[in-house]
Amino acid sequence: SSSLSPCMSLFPDSSSRGTDAVETSFRFRPYQHLRRATDIRRVFDEGRKRSDSHLLIFAMENGFPYTRIALSVSRRHGGAVQRNRKKRLLREAFRQLQQQLPVGLDLVLIPRHRSDSSLADYSTSLSRLLSARSERSKSPPR
Repeated sequence: SSSLSPCMSLFPDSSSRGTDAVETSFRFRPYQHLRRATDIRRVFDEGRKRSDSHLLIFAMENGFPYTRIALSVSRRHGGAVQRNRKKRLLREAFRQLQQQLPVGLDLVLIPRHRSDSSLADYSTSLSRLLSARSERSKSPPR
């Protein structure tokens, strides 16, 4: 039995939030989930948008030493089984690439309506779109 209350276990301690924890772990931690509707709305309204044939990404800086993501898969992608599969693939692509991606971002990932997008497709898109975003971020915002 843990001495922590169930509520406290949802929030990482300061030692697990540093860059060392991000660089050495491939886990998708609870604090990496962008959950609050106000945060997600802010990314949609104020963030930069990048897209390709597989993925649409809204991104903005969050001021934290880690990146958080939210997923948005509409009903036009199919039934619950198909939508959940796309969400699993997007989470896995992020999990595998998180050490190579820029830190300190809030991301909203939206898959394009393609039935044949694979984990490799999403991984390639995520990596390419965010590396292009980090190169552009040195220029002043529009």
